[in-house]
Amino acid sequence: MAKKKRKKKLKIAHIHWAFPPIIGGVETHLVMLLPELAKRGHEVSLLTGSVEGAKTEEIYKGVKIKRAPIMNLNWLNERGLIGIEEEVHRVIADFIKEEKPDIIHTHNLNYFSKAHAMILESEAKHKRKIPIVLTAHNSWDDMLFLRLTRDIAWDHIIAVSFYIKKELMGIGCPNEQVTAIHHGIDTKRFKANTKPRYSGKLSALKNKRVIFHPARMGLAKGCDISVKAMKIVTNKFPNATLVLAGTGNIVDWGSTQQKDIAYIVDLMKSLNLKKNIFIDMFTLSEMVNLYAIAEVCLYPSSVGEPFGLTMLESLASAKPIIVTNAGGMPEIIQDGINGYVIPMRDYEALGTKIVNLLDDENLRFRIGTTGRKFAELRFTKETMADNNLMIYEKVLGYKI
Repeated sequence: MAKKKRKKKLKIAHIHWAFPPIIGGVETHLVMLLPELAKRGHEVSLLTGSVEGAKTEEIYKGVKIKRAPIMNLNWLNERGLIGIEEEVHRVIADFIKEEKPDIIHTHNLNYFSKAHAMILESEAKHKRKIPIVLTAHNSWDDMLFLRLTRDIAWDHIIAVSFYIKKELMGIGCPNEQVTAIHHGIDTKRFKANTKPRYSGKLSALKNKRVIFHPARMGLAKGCDISVKAMKIVTNKFPNATLVLAGTGNIVDWGSTQQKDIAYIVDLMKSLNLKKNIFIDMFTLSEMVNLYAIAEVCLYPSSVGEPFGLTMLESLASAKPIIVTNAGGMPEIIQDGINGYVIPMRDYEALGTKIVNLLDDENLRFRIGTTGRKFAELRFTKETMADNNLMIYEKVLGYKI
C-alpha cells in the first residue's frame, strides 16, 4: 500500500453539545484545546449547541464556532428525541460539506442521542471516508452508552483518565483502541502569586479564611459534603467562608441542578452556616481571582469523577486541594504531596484536613508550590494539544 503523503496542516472539525457561555468540564476542555490547535496553524471548527444570546456563527480565538438548536441538550431534554433524525442529518451533513475536514473529533457523542452518533458515522465515516475520533469524558451504566461506545466505528477513542480507559475496556473496547490523555490547563492564566482583588461581589470575602469549592454546585460534586465539613471548620475558625460556584449556564440533562441547589441551601440553613457560605455565579476572570483569594480548595466528589478539571486550576494556582478517592482524581493528586485524598463522603476527614491546612501556612505553601510544579511539568494545554495531535497522526497514517 502506498504511503500517504505528509500534510503539515489539518482541517480539524470538533463536535460537542455545548460551548461557552455554557460552563462545564468539557466546555472548559474545548476552550483550552481548540485555540491551541488553531494557534499551530490548523483550521479548527466546532459544531455545538445554540444558546440564547450567542451568535449562530462566530470566531473564538481562531476557531470557527457553528451553533445549531438540534445540538442543544437542554432543548432536546425538553423536546424529546423522537423525530429528530432529519434535522440532525441536515445539520451534520451541512457542517461536513462546509468544513471539508480531514478528521472529525467528537466529545461525548457516544451518549445522550443515538441519532447524532449514528448519522455522523454514516455521513462521515462511511459516505466520505473521514476518520472519526471520540473523546470519552464520562462513562455511564446503560444500554445507550454500551451501544454507541462499542458499536460505532470510532477510529480511536481518547479517555480523559486511566480510570475512564479502564471503564471503556470493561465494556469491551480493545486496549489498543483507547488512549488516556489527561486534560491541560493554561498555566499563564492560572498561576501562583496572583494578587487577590476584593472588588465587586468578592468584597464580601475580605478578611475571611476562604475555602473554595470550584466545581459546579451539585450533590455529585460533593457540595453537601463540603457544607457538612464547614461545621467542623467553623468551630476553630469562626470567620471561615466556603465559596460555592452556583451557575445556571450548564448542560442540565435530566433537570437535577435546581433540586440539588435547593437541598444544599436547606442543609446550610439547618446547620446554621448561612454566614459562613458564599454562593454566587462567577466569570472566568472572577474564578482566577477566587483561586488567588482562597487558602484551600475542595473537590470531594461523591461519584466516580472522570477527571475533575478544577484540580488543575487549583494546582496551577499553587493552592492545596482536597479530593476524594473517586474515579480519575487520585491519578492527579498524590496524598500529602500536591494535595490530599480522602474517602468518599467522609465530611469529618474533609473538615479535619481543612483545619490542618488553615492552621499551618508552611504546609499550605509546600503543597501549593509542589502542585504548581506538577501543573507546569505534566498538565499544560500545550502538552494536551501535542498528545491529541499524536492521535490524529496515528489515525490518519501520516506525520503532521
